[in-house]
Amino acid sequence: MPAKQPRAWQRMLSGRRLDLLDPTPMDIEVEDIAHGLAFVARWNGQTLGDFAYSVAEHSLLVEDLFTRMYPAAPVKWRLAALLHDAPEYVIGDMISPVKAAVGPGYDELDKRLIAAIHIRFGLPAAIPVKVKKQIKKADRISAWMEATQIAGFSVTEANKFFGEPDPQVIEGLSIRLRPPVEARNDYTARIETLLREC
Repeated sequence: MPAKQPRAWQRMLSGRRLDLLDPTPMDIEVEDIAHGLAFVARWNGQTLGDFAYSVAEHSLLVEDLFTRMYPAAPVKWRLAALLHDAPEYVIGDMISPVKAAVGPGYDELDKRLIAAIHIRFGLPAAIPVKVKKQIKKADRISAWMEATQIAGFSVTEANKFFGEPDPQVIEGLSIRLRPPVEARNDYTARIETLLREC
């Protein structure tokens, strides 16, 4: 008798069954992404405050930073910035040292999921390298802000690991720790706004 294949799909609150090994755009819903990301903690939860700093909150900040840095960027790339960590709604947020320990399997899973997510929202499966680098730059600035404001890093440490940000880019921005429902609702609203503008 052949060995039973392990279950590789997850049932979402929307009722969709997302196959993690072969994700399809049809099984991806905004509400599932927003809900999942609002409950996934950045920094493995090792942050100050009464609420975890969620990936949903981080994604909103990255999109804001990206827009500040590249104001002429098309709306579709702002949407890509908001969705840059969307696969984490099902695979969680692994800190860099854990990703390195897990190896290439994590990256492959992440790539399959982000491709399906992009297609679901009208983006190319793989975004241009230039845009990906721009989003990564905004992501690193967000990480610097998080590190220095809520994760206990000194400015010197954060500069070493994430690079020193342009003060004008982060002017007036601060990390917000809120209940997951607020981050979820804002993330959902932001996706819907960007989709309408696309």
